[in-house]
Amino acid sequence: MQELGWIWVNGELVKWQEAKTHVLTHALHYGTAVFEGIRCYKTVKGPAVFRLYEHIRRLFDSAHIIKMCLPYTPEEVKQATLQVIQANGVEECYIRPLAFRGYGEMGIDPSRCEVDFVIAVWCWGAYMGDKALREGVRAKISSYARSYINSSSPRAKTSANYLNSVLAKLEAKELGYDEAILLDVNGFVAEGSGENIFYVKNGVIFTPHPYAILLGITRDAVMQIAWGLGLEVRETLVTRDDLYLADEAFFTGTAAEITPLVEIDGRKIGDGKPGPITRRLQETFFRVVRGEEPAYEGWLTYVKGGEV
Repeated sequence: MQELGWIWVNGELVKWQEAKTHVLTHALHYGTAVFEGIRCYKTVKGPAVFRLYEHIRRLFDSAHIIKMCLPYTPEEVKQATLQVIQANGVEECYIRPLAFRGYGEMGIDPSRCEVDFVIAVWCWGAYMGDKALREGVRAKISSYARSYINSSSPRAKTSANYLNSVLAKLEAKELGYDEAILLDVNGFVAEGSGENIFYVKNGVIFTPHPYAILLGITRDAVMQIAWGLGLEVRETLVTRDDLYLADEAFFTGTAAEITPLVEIDGRKIGDGKPGPITRRLQETFFRVVRGEEPAYEGWLTYVKGGEV
């Protein structure tokens, strides 16, 4: 990771190397943390954060689900995000707000632990590499099932939930694949280890029903872009066979952006290359985030002045 100059910690800019926490921090032991992944893109009008409001809203929703009271307002988090981007002087970056139960008491009950809040930014290109965006990736259906809806809350983006993803990702990589696809406990396709998933069949775009997945901000953006292009999108139950027989497939996510899927479980998807609908969505998406599509200007928060 390329270190930058500053991290926003509990209301103050702190030098990167000095942003530390105690080893007995509650979240370190029990996963009591919520976070977001957000991107800032270079545009002709300067750096702009993509769908900042929606990410902040989801962060507060995650905190509400796990009964964590955040010590700042959404507007304060917005301004802090813009501040730390400006302080580090970057035109493009990945943004990581993290709220966590800090040092106070050990034990499962976190109620006597203060909530700490940090926002870090760093330069991070394509999540799985530029080649993945161009040529696509190979994925494996994981032996790990996505957590049951009433075992943990899939709508909350919590640190604890991501152990499930870590195990699936490690398994896929060890088997020679780029990414994992997790099924839910009923055997239906849920999502990737850190991405939502779509497939295309006969010109129609399908994506798993949202009951047991994290509702991705990029997922929503892609659906809206697809509708704007006159394409049909359906949320439905998806089986692994649906993916095997798809004409195209792709992942979406803040980190992954729109990454084509060209092989699943050793089976080529379509002709084994990124398909035309995937390419069209990908190209439009990158114009949107760079401020080149006026219809979606409202999705951008410009760093200088914080105007939307």
